[in-house]
Amino acid sequence: MTYVVGLTGGIGSGKSAVADLFAARGVLVVDTDAIAHALTAPGGAAMPAIRAEFGDQVAGANGALDRAAMRAIVFADPSARRRLEAILHPMIRDASERRLADGSAGSPYVILMVPLLIESGGYRKRVDRIAVVDCAETTQIARVMSRNGLAREEVGRILAAQATRAERLAAADDVIDNDGALTELPPRIERLHQQYLASSRRVG
Repeated sequence: MTYVVGLTGGIGSGKSAVADLFAARGVLVVDTDAIAHALTAPGGAAMPAIRAEFGDQVAGANGALDRAAMRAIVFADPSARRRLEAILHPMIRDASERRLADGSAGSPYVILMVPLLIESGGYRKRVDRIAVVDCAETTQIARVMSRNGLAREEVGRILAAQATRAERLAAADDVIDNDGALTELPPRIERLHQQYLASSRRVG
């Protein structure tokens, strides 16, 4: 039986940096955000259904999802998010289950990285533990503005659509503080890695 840790956190919290540190320790990381990007890339399996639902304006010239256009639709129409999720979430869930099954044999435990794990309650049943990457909202905003070139108002809208910091912390079994420098992360991840190794041996 595979021990699965759900890794989550708000946009700009540093989930990818944390996931990379677990991967460097030989742990399989199944990234649902990467799966979603593959599904909406040129030729992605989700694109025909998305174009049928929202029209060709949500696809770029190369056939990939135009994320800016999709964001504009979702922010203008709350029901659009639910319609998009109805297309993507089952496909993401199926793909992540396949990756868990295919790759877990060589990994002591698995990190299932789900940006919206708290928001999509079904994932809670699929993980043994929840680890939340946490930082102040001001830090999130600054990171996303710098990384993605988005305006503060747009970042604020994204944050408003996600679970609050308090909601994530309330759901967390483990909290990974990432409000400081990246150099502070490795010892924190090493402690959790040892904890998860011990837990996975008890389950196994």
